[in-house]
Amino acid sequence: MGSKVHYPDPGGRSRSVIFIPLELPGAFIIELQRLQDHRGFFARTWCEEEFASNGLESKLVQCSVSFNEKPGTLRGMHYQASPHEDVKLVRCTMGSIHDVIIDLRPDSPAFMGHIAVALSAINRRMLYVPKGFAHGFQTLEERTEVFYQMSQPYVPTAGRGVRWNDPAFGIRWPINNPIMLERDRTYRDFRTEHVNAS
Repeated sequence: MGSKVHYPDPGGRSRSVIFIPLELPGAFIIELQRLQDHRGFFARTWCEEEFASNGLESKLVQCSVSFNEKPGTLRGMHYQASPHEDVKLVRCTMGSIHDVIIDLRPDSPAFMGHIAVALSAINRRMLYVPKGFAHGFQTLEERTEVFYQMSQPYVPTAGRGVRWNDPAFGIRWPINNPIMLERDRTYRDFRTEHVNAS
């Protein structure tokens, strides 16, 4: 009935992913360790044990995909309120995006800080977004697709957002006049909301 295949890589070499810490505590870029040969390459994209051993969330319970027809499409900046805060693992499977996260944890030394990274189908990088962060992206190419893995199911009533151009964060987006929902365009100033909630 055929021979057993013990390893996708017959050389038995390591197939781990590479964790690169970012400036915001708990956030990581994750790169593939490619095993290249004349056919192309093989790489692991997810391993529960490796994520757990690096102190990262190892239980991802839901996956979603976002398809975007046009460059300049902006989705964000979104998060889920407690007790439904979630970790996200984000990758771009078609096209490319300018991906942004904001640290909204009040006790974090990086509170209200943000970083932007380039994710694309070519670089195959992933972004690990911790709990307590807002996340959003702008597409840089036509027909761009983004794949999410999440540690909590999506709960519509827990959905929250901060505004993409709120001066409290000072995010620079690469494409002017973004294509976006009116809801995302009109979130109130974060400082006002934060003061009212205190």
